[in-house]
Amino acid sequence: MTNQYIPAKVWTMDNENGGEWASINRPDSGPRHEKVLAKGTQPLQLHSLATPNGQKVTIMLEELLAKGVTEAEYDAYLISIGDGDQFSSGFVDINPNSKIPALLDTSVDSPIRVFESGNILLYLAEKFGHFLPTDLVAKTEVMNWLFWLQGSAPYLGGGFGHFYAYAPEKFEYPINRFTMEAKRQLDVLDKQLANNEFIGGSEYSIADIAIWPWYGSLVLGNLYNAAEFLDVSSYPHLVRWAKQVSERDAVKRGRIVNRSWGEEWEQLAERHSAADIDAVLAKQP
Repeated sequence: MTNQYIPAKVWTMDNENGGEWASINRPDSGPRHEKVLAKGTQPLQLHSLATPNGQKVTIMLEELLAKGVTEAEYDAYLISIGDGDQFSSGFVDINPNSKIPALLDTSVDSPIRVFESGNILLYLAEKFGHFLPTDLVAKTEVMNWLFWLQGSAPYLGGGFGHFYAYAPEKFEYPINRFTMEAKRQLDVLDKQLANNEFIGGSEYSIADIAIWPWYGSLVLGNLYNAAEFLDVSSYPHLVRWAKQVSERDAVKRGRIVNRSWGEEWEQLAERHSAADIDAVLAKQP
């Protein structure tokens, strides 16, 4: 192997080979510029982007609103990660990890910051009493799958997705390595859904809301353009579930919030009321 990479004794950053996100990736944390976050009038203030992790929260909020939980009204502001918005002083104040999504609950005397998408789902489920069973056995099963997603999705996104879709060059070893893991995860989900309507059992829950934007979008061909490569038709139970969840009105609404790319009828940079989403969806052909 004439071009074998030999790591240096001490790593130093090389942005020339960093790929699409090289301009914003750095090995340190904290704010890089001063900026006060916008603030609306709704009880919940969301700062996010419609990546799979961002969609988890907007879908959850739309599901709560569909159930008549008016206290779940929210303002959603776009965080453009390509422009480094996540490194503003205001955003770092509510998420020191500089990752979307980040939520501020202003309905209480001292506003509560909530970050990490899985934690936001759990916070909202417990706060409003929906999409998380109260029975210990059923709740534990849902939590099993919520934590499964939080541990598994980085292999799909930062692993498979990065090397298959975003890396500056195609490298056989990492693509094969992470494809193997991605397909193993798809098989795990397919087997679970062979005997269950939803991920956690017979009821739709935060487990489905967490997993669908990643694995549902993947098998429906909306993530990394990799459905054929991964032979997703060989996971029929997962495909059935993905289609079923995609037909929910709240999913259709939530997936377009904080989206700044794609067709005109699926883009909504900011959301401040239900009418904002209605106006965008009305443009569908």
